[in-house]
Amino acid sequence: MSSITHWLSDPRMHDYLAIVKGARNGFVYGVKVRFPHALIMAILFGRGDWKSRLLVIYKATKQHAFNLAKFVSLYKTLLLLQRKANGGKQRSADTFVAGLLGGYVVFGDRSAVNEQIVLYVVSRVIASFMPRTGSPYSKTPAGASASAVRPIPPDPRYFSVFAALSWGAVMWLFQHRGEAIQPGMFNSMTYLYRDSEVWTDLRTLLWHNT
Repeated sequence: MSSITHWLSDPRMHDYLAIVKGARNGFVYGVKVRFPHALIMAILFGRGDWKSRLLVIYKATKQHAFNLAKFVSLYKTLLLLQRKANGGKQRSADTFVAGLLGGYVVFGDRSAVNEQIVLYVVSRVIASFMPRTGSPYSKTPAGASASAVRPIPPDPRYFSVFAALSWGAVMWLFQHRGEAIQPGMFNSMTYLYRDSEVWTDLRTLLWHNT
């Protein structure tokens, strides 16, 4: 056991083991994120019996978990290769190149799960261009480096405009170009805004949707 611990703590092995740990964390995070989401969507919008719904939950969770595991491991591998090709130094563009290639290989095939993940990422990229306030979300923990990066929330004034434009645009799209909206969001909006227009009695008004 001590020899294994020594091997795991060997600095020469760090970059390679980080790829393994990254794949592990990607898989675990994918399960944690996708399983509850898929379960709720199956309850609210699922069709067929529960056997078929559970199969959908399993497939979506499996794809999300394995794709994140593949992306993290591929991303770290590409970073390592670029660093070795540059004499052990990482360049600013290396992260973009690794993300670009990893994103194409892992998430380039269109599926419902991949589409949701990519839309989540692109929304964060767009939101990152909003001006920031002067205070980070959380203070630097005791003992952490003073230069440690902490997320800074958007300026409230710009966020208000961003929120208004986002909701105005999506409501217009839902009404006039519903085919352009991501299916999961379209189902959610249908439940909120169109299904609430229909009822037959007190039961379907307050207790059951239909």
